[in-house]
Amino acid sequence: MDLSRKRLDYCLLAPDGEQIEAGATPPDADGLRGFARGVETRHGPVLVRAAIESMNGARFVHDELERLGWEVEVADAQKVKGLGPLACKTDRIDAWVLAELSRRDLVPAVWLPGFEQRQERERARWRLFLVRKRSSLKHRIHAQLLAFGHTCPVSDLFGARGRKLLARLEFPEPWHSGVLAAVQMIDELDAEIAAIDKELKALGADHRYIPLLMSAPGIAWILGYTIAAEIGDITRFSSPKKLVGYTGLCPRVYQSGNTDRRGPLTHAGPKYLRWALMEAAVHACRHQVYAARYQANKKRLGKQRGAKVAQVDIARRLAEAIWHMLTRNTTFAPAGATRALAA
Repeated sequence: MDLSRKRLDYCLLAPDGEQIEAGATPPDADGLRGFARGVETRHGPVLVRAAIESMNGARFVHDELERLGWEVEVADAQKVKGLGPLACKTDRIDAWVLAELSRRDLVPAVWLPGFEQRQERERARWRLFLVRKRSSLKHRIHAQLLAFGHTCPVSDLFGARGRKLLARLEFPEPWHSGVLAAVQMIDELDAEIAAIDKELKALGADHRYIPLLMSAPGIAWILGYTIAAEIGDITRFSSPKKLVGYTGLCPRVYQSGNTDRRGPLTHAGPKYLRWALMEAAVHACRHQVYAARYQANKKRLGKQRGAKVAQVDIARRLAEAIWHMLTRNTTFAPAGATRALAA
């Protein structure tokens, strides 16, 4: 099946590869139920194995058809392109490629979190969305100050002293109204974020991963909740390298003969997990466990890119430590550390 905004193109193949049927159906709940009933009416109560590319809305199609008795896999879109390169591309051809991969049991399926974990992810992601909107508004206000020659003598423009400064500054219209509206929206976002923080803290109190994650350098309970929600079940990663690869913080590898080059980061996996690990790495760089490694890499790589690349390296190290912590159910302990003896 190939999903677009207003239609779901499909291609039905027999076990021997013969094309039985092709067409399109609306991708809403009624359309999917009618599609499944039509297949059963025309071809009998047979087992249907389906595949659909990973994209917005694919999870809804997956859930609806699984409730109707189908076996549905969500395929990694990038890996599908590698398995089935096309000379020409249409929605019907894409549907046929997925059907053929499903028939041959070659679908590069992605892991789908359960509904409860999707709720956890959405709470953490919604908080991050609001924080970014708040930061954008703050940056806009600072830009307006610079645009009209106003300095910022206070350390926090949005604290008590900063609010008094903003109240007495003179701006021409419509910039003055815009600054006041932005300040009001920041206050509303502050209240919304505080409520989410309270909710996340209450929900994370019973999560078995979060206390372990908070023992690692640079990870407080907000980042701990985000990392736990994005990772899900740690047992699906067989090694630390698998988890690091899932974060997308590994460079691309180009090897051919004697040539071995490293490219940009793959950026595979959830971007929110990468964000959380990079935020933790910024603080972990100053921790005694990682400070020497960070400074050595930063000096070796130079001023232009050294700091950023060194932070990515620390983020990968944190991901490896997280795998060991969660699989062994132990708090953070750097290599070589020993437990204190008690008499």
